Amino acid sequence: MIRTVDSEHVSAPVLAAYSYCEAVTGQQARNFAYGIRLLPTPKRRAMSALYALSRRVDDIGDGELPGEAKVARLEDTRALLARVREGAVEEDDTDPVAVALAHASRAFPIPLGGLDELIDGVQMDVRGEAYETWDDLKVYCRCVAGAIGRLSLGVFGTEPGARGAERAPEYADTLGLALQLTNILRDVREDALGGRTYLPADDLAKFGCSAGFGGPTPPEGSDFAGLVHFEVRRARALFAEGYRLLPMLDRRSGACVAAMAGIYRRLLDRIERDPEAVLRGRVSLPGREKAYVAVRGLSGLDTRHVSRRTVRRRA
Repeated sequence: MIRTVDSEHVSAPVLAAYSYCEAVTGQQARNFAYGIRLLPTPKRRAMSALYALSRRVDDIGDGELPGEAKVARLEDTRALLARVREGAVEEDDTDPVAVALAHASRAFPIPLGGLDELIDGVQMDVRGEAYETWDDLKVYCRCVAGAIGRLSLGVFGTEPGARGAERAPEYADTLGLALQLTNILRDVREDALGGRTYLPADDLAKFGCSAGFGGPTPPEGSDFAGLVHFEVRRARALFAEGYRLLPMLDRRSGACVAAMAGIYRRLLDRIERDPEAVLRGRVSLPGREKAYVAVRGLSGLDTRHVSRRTVRRRA
């Protein structure tokens, strides 16, 4: 049984720290926030603490500082994580994210090493690494997204007696890969304008897209739609595998995961219907559609669908 913060007094400084993290999450992570609203308060707070620290790491990588300064900031964050592990963060610490994360890590079995992996992934960005193959890109995606899935699972937990629960971290990791690949497709032009290319060089060459995506139209003579559809199929396969996590979670944790993943699957649908849209601007969902996905997640429809499919596969 996972002990939660409901079972203990939460002091005013810790509540203030959590409130700060929830404000950061609400302002900076609209898709993520839709999902965690479905969680009970202790889990929602813990997920907000994880997001706030992750956001800090991402902002360092995406900021305007010189590379050396970014590396120094990232190492400072790694040192902060060490303090959290050692129980050296006091409630009156001036860093609210550290206070909230320290409290969450005492309340839930969060594998904090996943945040070190996130820092490793952002350091890849700082170094300007490119990826020749999908296997190369998977290493990066596991650091910046698969690790977040495994961290989140530490908060969610699995249902007692859930069949195959030993594979839950693997499925959480795979779902993170699916979300990250969807992000990469959605942000392909924005990343190109920032001097970054994440899609594997092998795939770009295969579809005549090695020239990159600096404009609102595909490279001349390329099969850009073919490239997008190829990556969409890869993402869909990852979603299908990662969704096997859902029946292992309690109802509200499953609803949270289904809502977040459902929003990204719908983004993938939009990208598939109009591949060149990602070159014209950021593809997004209206709020009402996100709300529908959240309600669908809370209803358990996706979980029941996965459970039926799993039973048929075993039969």
